[in-house]
Amino acid sequence: MHQFLEAASIALQAIWANKLRSFLTIIGNVVAVTSIIAVVSLVQGLNASVKDVIESEFAADSFSVQRRGMVSTDEEMLRAQSNPRITMQDAEAIRRWSGTIGMVMAESSSSAQVKYRGQALDSVQVRGLTKEYLSLPSTTVERGRVITPGEFDGGRLVVIIGWGVADSLFGPLDPIDKTVMLNGIHFRVVGVAPKKGSIFGNSQDEWTVIPLAAFQRIFGSRQSLELTVRPSDPSLTQVAMDDTRVAMRVERRLGPKEQDNFGILSSETFLNLYASLTTGIFTILIGVVSLSLVVGGIVIMNIMLMVVSERTREIGLRKSLGARRRDILWQILTESITLSTFGGLCGTALGFFVAWVISQLTPLPSIVEPWSVVLGIGMTAFVGLFFGLYPAMRAARLDPIEALRRE
Repeated sequence: MHQFLEAASIALQAIWANKLRSFLTIIGNVVAVTSIIAVVSLVQGLNASVKDVIESEFAADSFSVQRRGMVSTDEEMLRAQSNPRITMQDAEAIRRWSGTIGMVMAESSSSAQVKYRGQALDSVQVRGLTKEYLSLPSTTVERGRVITPGEFDGGRLVVIIGWGVADSLFGPLDPIDKTVMLNGIHFRVVGVAPKKGSIFGNSQDEWTVIPLAAFQRIFGSRQSLELTVRPSDPSLTQVAMDDTRVAMRVERRLGPKEQDNFGILSSETFLNLYASLTTGIFTILIGVVSLSLVVGGIVIMNIMLMVVSERTREIGLRKSLGARRRDILWQILTESITLSTFGGLCGTALGFFVAWVISQLTPLPSIVEPWSVVLGIGMTAFVGLFFGLYPAMRAARLDPIEALRRE
C-alpha cells in the first residue's frame, strides 16, 4: 500500500506540473464517458418507465384475455381479425372452470368528450368495468368514494374521474356530487383518483371509470370485451393461465388441432417483447459510443510515450540509485491510470448532468444506477492500464547508462 501511495503521489505531482497537457490528455476520456453514462442513464430511465407503464396495466399476478394475442406476421394478423368477440359468457366460463381463478373483471373502453358547464375535454378515455374492479390494488380514490358493487351491477350513471380531468374541468371546485356530461349523458361524480403524472409527455390522469352496463348503453354492446383475470393465489398464476386457456377453448368448442381464437397476455409478455425489440439496439448504441474510449486510450498512450521520452534522464537516475524495473513500470502505469480515471470521474459526473438536462427538457426520463458509476470509472481505469502498459514497459527497459547520457 505504501508503494502504491508513493507512486500515486509522484503521478499526481507530474500531472499537476503539466496541467494543460493533462487536461488535453483526459478530454477524450471525459467526452467518451459522458456519452456512455448519459446513454446508459437514459436507457435505464426508458426501461423503467416502460416497465411502469406495462405493470400499471396489469397487477403483478394478473393477466388479460383479449380478442387478439401477440401477432408477428401478416398471416397471424389476418387470422386474428376473424376471431370472435370476447363476451360475458366467456367471463362466466372462466369463473366456473377452476378454483385457481380468483377474479375475472370485464372491461370495454372508448374515448369521449367530458363536459362540465362551459368546460370540455375531448378524447378522454372512458373505461366501462364490472364490480371486480374494486378488488384491484390500483383502485384508490383521493377524494370521494369508489363505485359500489350495486352501482356496478345496476349500471348506475356514476363516474370516477382522473386527477387531470378534475383539475381541467373543476379547478379549485370540489367535483364530488357534481354532474358531468359524458357524450351527452349526465353522470354524477363520486370519486377522484390520485395524481399519477405523465409518462413520455402523455398524461396518466385524463380518464374516467363507469359501470360496464352504463358504458354499453352509451357505446353499444357489440364491442369486444377485455377480461382481466387474477388467480386465487399469486403462486398459481401460471396454473390459472393454463386453466383460462382450457376454459376458453372448451367454451368455444375448439378441437385439439385448432389454434386459439383469442389471446392471453400478461405483463411478462409485453416486457419480453420490449426487451427483444430494444436490447440489441441499446447494446449497439452503447458499443458505438464506447469506441470513443479507444480514441481516448490512444491519446493517453501517445502522451505517456512522450512523457517517457522527456523523463529519460530522470528514469535513468532512479534506476542507477537502485530503482527496479517494476518500480519504474508501476510509476508510469500509475500515472496513466490516474490520468484516465480522473477523466472517468469527470465524465461520469458530466454524463449524469447531461442525462438530467435531457430528462428535464424532453419526455425522456433518466435513472442513475450505481453500477453505471462503477462502469464509467472502471472502464477508464482499464483503458489507462491497457494503453499505459506499453509506455511503462518501454520505460522499465531503459538502460540506465544510456538514459543518463541523454541531454
